[in-house]
Amino acid sequence: MKKWLHEGKEFRTIEDFPSDVIGFVYKITNICDGRIYVGRKILYNKLTKLLTKREITEWEKPGRVPKKKKVVKESNWQEYWGSSDKIKEDLKTMGEECFNREILVLCKNKKQLSYYEVYWQMKLDVLAIDSYNENIAGKFYRKDLLS
Repeated sequence: MKKWLHEGKEFRTIEDFPSDVIGFVYKITNICDGRIYVGRKILYNKLTKLLTKREITEWEKPGRVPKKKKVVKESNWQEYWGSSDKIKEDLKTMGEECFNREILVLCKNKKQLSYYEVYWQMKLDVLAIDSYNENIAGKFYRKDLLS
């Protein structure tokens, strides 16, 4: 599995991140043809799970017994290669050895994630160059720039 790099440091486990970081903005580079993909990844997902029968029978708090609970789970950031179908297709045909994964910025909240993703997509001009990104924030599309 290709590692994530940030300022020369490898990120292999969740413990490698500072405790106040919730996600990161990244750049994946196809080293065979130079195309890039800029995106963001959150480190933890908040899921809603059904309570098990055992949890329901052991419920001791007053009031109605809930049916669901909130669970925080580590995301798939270690295996993640972006949401672009084109990059996933190239990964299958070319293999991981043709790609580098780089963390551009570590973010402490969701607003930072959104801001820095757009910032880096604009700074690297991903819609004007031949990149894997097809849009920025679902508002700016490559096809609109070309027409």
